[in-house]
Amino acid sequence: MKRREFSLATLGTAAAVGTVGLMAPALAQGPAKFVAGKDYIKLGRPIPTETEAGKIEVIEFFWYSCGHCNAFEPAFAQWVKNAPKDVVVRRIPVAFREDFAPQQRLFFSLEAMGLLDKLHVKVFQAIHGERLPLNTDASILTWIEKQGVDKTKFADTAKSFGVASKLKRAVQLQNDFKIEGVPSLGVAGKYYIDGTSAGNMDRALQVTDSLLALVRQGRA
Repeated sequence: MKRREFSLATLGTAAAVGTVGLMAPALAQGPAKFVAGKDYIKLGRPIPTETEAGKIEVIEFFWYSCGHCNAFEPAFAQWVKNAPKDVVVRRIPVAFREDFAPQQRLFFSLEAMGLLDKLHVKVFQAIHGERLPLNTDASILTWIEKQGVDKTKFADTAKSFGVASKLKRAVQLQNDFKIEGVPSLGVAGKYYIDGTSAGNMDRALQVTDSLLALVRQGRA
C-alpha cells in the first residue's frame, strides 16, 4: 500500500483492502540480476544499523491495519525462519499519521514484554479476521486484556521511556529510508525495496536475498 493511499478513510477500511497482484507468483529468474533504481533503491546516504560486526540487518516496515502487510506476513515469517544466521531481522511499525501511534506502541510494548512471538500474528488476525479496529489505546487495552495479559503492566510499559524512545527511532528510520509504502524492506542500511519496485512482495524477497549476497561479497 502506497503512502499516498493512507487517507482518513483507510483506517476504517484497511481490513477489506484487496491484495490482488501483491503476492503474485514470483517472476521466473535465471541468475538473479536485479537493477538499482528499478528493482530496488540504493540510498544516497547509508543508515547506521544496530547489528554487530559480521551481521546484516533486514528491516520490515509495516502497519498492522494494512491489508497488504497482513497478506505478506506468512511469507515473510517463513523467510525469517529460513534466513541465514548472519541476518538480523527487525520489524518496524510505521506512523504516517499521528493516529498510527497506538499500534506502534502496541508493537513495541509487546516486544518489551516478550510477547511478540505469541501475539504479533494475533494482532493481524484480530484486525483483518475479526474486524477489530485496534486503532486507539483504549481498544488495544481491551483486546490485550482478553489475551490474558496484565493490562496494568501493559499500560505502564506502553507509557515507558523505553517504548517512547523506540517510537521516536521508528519514525526516524521511516524518514531516513524515505518509506513510501508498506510492506517494504530495508537491507543493510543501504537499500530499500517494496512491492512497486520489485513487482510484488514475493519478488521483493528474492531481491533481498540477492542484495544480502552482494553485501557478503563486499560488492555492495
